[in-house]
Amino acid sequence: MTNSAVRPAGRREWIAFSVLLLPLLLVSMDVSVLYFAIPAITRELDPSATQQLWIFDSYAFALSGLLITMGSLGDRIGRRRLLLIGAAAFGLASTLAAYAPSAELLILARVVLGIGGATLMPSTLGLVRNLFQDDAQRGKAIAIWSAAMTGGIALGSVMSGVMLNHFWWGSVFLVNVPAMLLLLTLVPVLVPEFKDPAPGRFDLLGVPLSMGAVLPVVYGLKEIAAEGLSTARGLWIAAGLVLGYVFVRRQRTREDALISRDLFRSRVFGAGIALNTVAAFAVMGSAYFTTQYLQSVLGMGTLEAALWSLAPSVAIGAAAPAAAALARTTDRAHVIAGGFVLAAAGFVLIAVVGTDSLWLLLGAAAVLSSGIVVVMSLVSDMALASAPAEKAGAAASLLETGSEFGGALGMALLGSIGTAVYRSDLAGADPAARETLGAAVAAARRLGGPAGEQLLAVSREAFVHGMHYAALGAAALLLATAVLAAALLRGRAGRLPAAVGAEAPALTGADC
Repeated sequence: MTNSAVRPAGRREWIAFSVLLLPLLLVSMDVSVLYFAIPAITRELDPSATQQLWIFDSYAFALSGLLITMGSLGDRIGRRRLLLIGAAAFGLASTLAAYAPSAELLILARVVLGIGGATLMPSTLGLVRNLFQDDAQRGKAIAIWSAAMTGGIALGSVMSGVMLNHFWWGSVFLVNVPAMLLLLTLVPVLVPEFKDPAPGRFDLLGVPLSMGAVLPVVYGLKEIAAEGLSTARGLWIAAGLVLGYVFVRRQRTREDALISRDLFRSRVFGAGIALNTVAAFAVMGSAYFTTQYLQSVLGMGTLEAALWSLAPSVAIGAAAPAAAALARTTDRAHVIAGGFVLAAAGFVLIAVVGTDSLWLLLGAAAVLSSGIVVVMSLVSDMALASAPAEKAGAAASLLETGSEFGGALGMALLGSIGTAVYRSDLAGADPAARETLGAAVAAARRLGGPAGEQLLAVSREAFVHGMHYAALGAAALLLATAVLAAALLRGRAGRLPAAVGAEAPALTGADC
């Protein structure tokens, strides 16, 4: 369908889109909402070390493992219906988490939150694809969507700190409840239903296979980022890759596959998934260092660090709309490649940060994040536009799954580079201090006096040195990806057309 053949979205669609930003913000905020709450949870519920780990990770594992399944399910039963089911589950699980009397129940609540999140993420992006038939309007909407998702992660930690200054730890979860009630009230009124008119049977065996492909790899990468390389963690990743191969073979031979082959008939879609994965690699890999730098190198408290981390959001908020505007006059392949180059420049700036360079770090983060948001907004729009409208939920789920993989890989790979340099620089230091910068800070406090100050200074220098190497490696990867993006998308991405107007709504979904 050409851009001139569609009716533009009107006020009702934009209001519906504003409502759809609610679940997006909450799901992204829940990634970081426990940063401040875990000390209070530890005092109240007394979780073991393993339970504490699962309080953090169970949400992300449930979310990443079920994205593909929920995207396909939404295409079959209706994206609005799945969104409402997920919102109800998210609200109930938030209430359970807020009043959980034990660590076990809190972990269970976090799992249900992850399941709810897995229904919300692809449903919202799939519905955006259906609400905005005009290419320019959809590009603008997805740019706002991308900026909101990125900002939500930073906002979650800040909101957590503010809430905990006034209320008990469960309040960080209760924030979700009124928002979900509002969503359940407004979505049936404002958002039309969309679904695949001929979805075929649901591939039940594909569900555990997709989870088996995603979860071991994400788990292995997260463990490598936290604890370093080991044979066991390598085996987890290998097991996931084997199951991933089996899953892909099954999808290629079945008519009722969870991932339709129709999605990959356009080369642009596969390229979009790959480029989005690299973008997530960059943003999460940089966050691994910047958060530690603010807290352990500059010595900020968690709330202070979280507030400073919001500063680059100003640039992020301007980058996505600017990318959509630029894409109307320039081939999107060039704009996407330019986004990667801009992000690489941010990493180069990180590579010259010293041990007392707050403003340089924030500037580098702003440059890097702006480039990544340019990439993510344009490749998401491009990939969704190339997918059949009836498969928008599955397409969105693959984009989100790629982001999960990329983020875990970024933390693991860049974290491993930084850790290797850090430990090499501290070869003769206290073994405990060589593990992590946080451990070195704790060891320096125990020592006290000039010896403690010297250990702290040396360990901070070593961390920054490792950050420099990781940043240069990431910059090289992003520059190579910029060249690859220009080559893959040349002549295929095209320009984003100018909007055809906003005179009438485009409510063309089924079961409105």
